[in-house]
Amino acid sequence: MKTLAQSFADAVRSFANDEDGAQVVEYALIIAVVSIALVAALAALAPGGLKDFTTNVTACLSGGTCKLTATPA
Repeated sequence: MKTLAQSFADAVRSFANDEDGAQVVEYALIIAVVSIALVAALAALAPGGLKDFTTNVTACLSGGTCKLTATPA
């Protein structure tokens, strides 16, 4: 019959050997890198810069006047 200490030690060993959490961390890092790349690309491609783009999106979503056509700077 296992003692409480043995059961606890087995649970800790099982948790330490479990690698499922590593995959979650890897996916989170991939998502973070892709998100940063998308923001950088948007900043480079948005006419007037990223601030003008976010201001325009905010205006469109809040019912204000929004620019529907983009002209290259």
